Amino acid sequence: VHSLFYFCSSHFFKICLMYNPCIPALLFCALILSGSCTRKEENQQPIVLFNGKNLDGWIPKIAGYPAGENHRNTFRVEDGVLKVSYAEYDSFTTQFGHLFYKEPFSHYRLVVEYRFVGEQPPGGQAWAFMNSGVMFHAQSPESMGLNQSFPVSLEAQFLGGTADRPRSTGNLCTPGTHVYIADTLVTQHCISARTPTYLPGQWVRAELIVHGDSIIHHVIEGDTVMTYTKPIIGGDYLPEGYPVPEGSPLKEGYIALQSESHPIEFRRVELYLLKKKQ
Repeated sequence: VHSLFYFCSSHFFKICLMYNPCIPALLFCALILSGSCTRKEENQQPIVLFNGKNLDGWIPKIAGYPAGENHRNTFRVEDGVLKVSYAEYDSFTTQFGHLFYKEPFSHYRLVVEYRFVGEQPPGGQAWAFMNSGVMFHAQSPESMGLNQSFPVSLEAQFLGGTADRPRSTGNLCTPGTHVYIADTLVTQHCISARTPTYLPGQWVRAELIVHGDSIIHHVIEGDTVMTYTKPIIGGDYLPEGYPVPEGSPLKEGYIALQSESHPIEFRRVELYLLKKKQ
């Protein structure tokens, strides 16, 4: 309830004013409060996507390499933690990677706990400093082009910061997709949330509450920091010849952890299924 009140009383109204000051925000918040963020699923046993032991159930896809090839052991498990590591890299150029869970989902609550550690390898892009995320509603790893850097998907972007470089986390990026915010189509590639800055080494709990192509929430440390609706295929980042027409609803897809050149660790990745809305 706290996170919903925070969202409806602050972040959402600011977004509404940004995109369309005449949007009936109260009605939209009523939709949220009607049960989209239910916690009934907490009585369920989660689907544990990361088992704390190995990468069973996960498929790597790194640009320049076929699906299934874990180039230079980028994704590894050590001490019960899933690590994105560049320890075996001499340098980083365009080896952007994603670790996909083996099956797609549509209605769920995803819980991830992550932290940024260490330094980028030589060649890591400045924009990728403490930059990672979770891709969801993504195309399959096998359907990606050999040199394709990012899957068509929605991204809950994770950013870390420092005392002199504040940055939000739980942002939204949209490779090959668009969304609606307050009933307005948003084609901007990345949209920032409003969160505190989380420092290197600090564990952060992030959640995604996903209702197919209806409504989606990003939650950071219990606060709802981003809400949007009606994701669709489209935009400048759509690969040439992509088989799904632009404007098609994005109802389900794969979940993938991102590697963009900064080491990151995940100690928890689990999912609760949600009932489809009638």
